Amino acid sequence: MDKNEFKSYRNQMDKTQKQMAQLLGTSLKAIHSYEQGWRTIPPAVERQMLFLVSRKNNSARNSKPCWKLKNCEPDQKKQCPAWEFKSGNLCWFINGTICNGSVHENWNDKMKICRSCEVFTSAF
Repeated sequence: MDKNEFKSYRNQMDKTQKQMAQLLGTSLKAIHSYEQGWRTIPPAVERQMLFLVSRKNNSARNSKPCWKLKNCEPDQKKQCPAWEFKSGNLCWFINGTICNGSVHENWNDKMKICRSCEVFTSAF
């Protein structure tokens, strides 16, 4: 997530920088730094921001679960945390999901795949 996307999501949620700092559990100075591009937005902050925006947008909750959209095999579904927790519209939020046949090494690798997936895009 870059500074423009971060600021856009904050504005979309109609939150001040101070309110966003409280929601994300960080300092106001950190929010200033993210939006100015002085600091990289940490994965945990990005993840929380995306979660909040997705919950504000109700359309994602009505979408088909990821395992139906991706036609996952039964064995793959059984190993996937999104299936285990019945959170097929939040698969992008849950670490350890099996997308494109494998678990991803880290948040950044996962998000490279998720950002082009219809489950993710339908939430935003």
